[in-house]
Amino acid sequence: MSVDGFIARLDGDLSWLTGGADAGGPPDDGALGDFGFSAFVSGVDALMMGRATYDVIAPMADWPYQGKPVHVLSRTLAPGADPRIVVHTSFEEAVAALTASGYRRVYVDGGRTVHTFLAAGLISDLTLSRVPVLIGTGHTPFGELPTDVALEHERTEVFPGGMVQSTYRVRRRP
Repeated sequence: MSVDGFIARLDGDLSWLTGGADAGGPPDDGALGDFGFSAFVSGVDALMMGRATYDVIAPMADWPYQGKPVHVLSRTLAPGADPRIVVHTSFEEAVAALTASGYRRVYVDGGRTVHTFLAAGLISDLTLSRVPVLIGTGHTPFGELPTDVALEHERTEVFPGGMVQSTYRVRRRP
């Protein structure tokens, strides 16, 4: 996300994020690999994302989730349209499927999807990667929540080029 907390411009544009350092996005990390993303994904059982996030990732030449079950929340994507994913038409259906599969660690991605899972109390930790750019307005994964969500800072890492990645544990209410 941008330093001012946006994950995409209002029109969905991500060039500020994907265009490299010249566009304000993360630098080509070269020897750094992928800012720890592959290691992170290797530690999860499955992925859950929204349709907009899927639409960004689907055309990638190298599928970043090889060997991992990928679930997508969508009312419009046809089940079976992409053999790499399982489509769920509702939040309730997705949660039931994830629960029935016995997954312990699910990576939830996509602004509205993260917000929905967070509001339902189903997020245990948040990793926020902030790219050194201000875009002024756009979409945020955080919006109105039914209650405050207290966080406990676990770690922060600064990458060359200025991207700052912080991980927080969601503190459960007694």
